[in-house]
Amino acid sequence: MNRLHHVGLSVADVEAAAEWYGRAFGYEVSFRAETPTMRVAMGALPDGTGLELLERFDSAPGAQGLQPDAALLHRGWGHIALLVDDLDETYARVVDAGASPVWPPRSSPEPGVSMAFVHDPEGNLVELLARDGGR
Repeated sequence: MNRLHHVGLSVADVEAAAEWYGRAFGYEVSFRAETPTMRVAMGALPDGTGLELLERFDSAPGAQGLQPDAALLHRGWGHIALLVDDLDETYARVVDAGASPVWPPRSSPEPGVSMAFVHDPEGNLVELLARDGGR
């Protein structure tokens, strides 16, 4: 049986990212590590989904600040998606916590699902999804 264990997100400032994901989504760091080339904060969201934040000291910005369609012009991981109970409330809360609005809550192409997009403070795309009852 295979299932997703965690996603890794390269960030410019691991401490600032851990603080923001904690404030916006309830992310909790379980351990921190540092090597000669990077700092790491490994943790999880309240549902147990793992999120590894990695600050490589010589990294360069990637596809930050893009609209969802434009992000698809870059191969590789384009965004993370979080299933939420209340899309409108979560969208308002994370924008209030410092996310930049990208797409306000709307119907998804997937039947029975609503979605929204925000940029985290570093410009990474975060998709918020809710089943019909969450809107």
